[in-house]
Amino acid sequence: QVQLVESGGDLVQPGGSLRLSCAASGFAFSSHSMYWVRQAPGKGLEHVASIRSAGDFTTYGKSVKGRFTVSRDNAQNMLYLQMNSLKFEDTAVYYCSKGCHVAADVPRCDWHGQGTQVTVSV
Repeated sequence: QVQLVESGGDLVQPGGSLRLSCAASGFAFSSHSMYWVRQAPGKGLEHVASIRSAGDFTTYGKSVKGRFTVSRDNAQNMLYLQMNSLKFEDTAVYYCSKGCHVAADVPRCDWHGQGTQVTVSV
């Protein structure tokens, strides 16, 4: 059974940094592209970042490009999201996801983890 377990969410001040982690199990992690998506209060899901199975190609949502970096460790079945220069509008629940199709930064995914809360506030 697919399991995606996120961690690392926290309360952080604007301009700060956080690193999210996702532990994956129950499927051939190294064979799948992986995704970070988020949901802000009162809004729909938004694509944050994608990384191809080998880790050799990444894409980012327009609102986070240049500030966030996605990476993976296929030996450990781990997915990461390094978030720098955090803004108030980055406040959201962040999900590790697989099996996503993304159009105009709107993701539709087969699987999500339980999510981890990131709050950007003074």
